[in-house]
Amino acid sequence: MSEQSLPEGKLYYSIGEVAEMMSVNASLIRFWEKEFDIIQPHKNKKGNRLFTAKDIENIKLIHYLVKERGFTLQGAKQKIKDGKSDAERESEMAERLKKVREFLVELKGNL
Repeated sequence: MSEQSLPEGKLYYSIGEVAEMMSVNASLIRFWEKEFDIIQPHKNKKGNRLFTAKDIENIKLIHYLVKERGFTLQGAKQKIKDGKSDAERESEMAERLKKVREFLVELKGNL
């Protein structure tokens, strides 16, 4: 997964931008929106979804639980319900470890 950090100063992100950040299809984001009540994007007059940074953090959490940890949708819902902050910490730690690994691999390549 090649997640990008959010550009600073931007309040809303389109579904295409979010899908690209997460390296998934927009249809998966729409599906997760229906399945998980923690994703609640604003919609403009045309009906386009506009995601906030908090929505994106929630999508990252769901992605971590479902795609990386292998939770079922029901299992991910239960994990979020039982302890969202614990799941967020696990997700953040996993992301940091990935970055450290990438750095070490790059450092090894430069030796």
